[in-house]
Amino acid sequence: QLVESGGGLAQPGGSLRLSCLGTGFTLRDFYSRAWFRQAPGKEREGVVCIDSSDRVTYFTDSVEGRFTISRDSAPNTVNLQMNNLEVDDTGVYYCAASLGCDKSTVKSKNWWHWGQGTQVTVSA
Repeated sequence: QLVESGGGLAQPGGSLRLSCLGTGFTLRDFYSRAWFRQAPGKEREGVVCIDSSDRVTYFTDSVEGRFTISRDSAPNTVNLQMNNLEVDDTGVYYCAASLGCDKSTVKSKNWWHWGQGTQVTVSA
């Protein structure tokens, strides 16, 4: 099971930090973790993932340089630090887990486990 936290309201140019806690199975050793997002009326899109060796793949060019995914010191926790937020970053952010993390896993069908999502709203 994956549980997201840290969503909320931010102004353009602001920051938010999302966390994804995995419970029920050992995620760190075997699983990659990803963040997806879904804006109103749009399909869910991959944002970024990190594999079991901490290699990072960005799925969305617009967030590279602004968003950072990392594994927390707390067990089974992955964070997404979002800086310089833009209005287009608004949406529900989902944490996902699977084995692989590379450009071929950009589609949500490649990810096996999902959290319930957390709302991120960027507005002035």
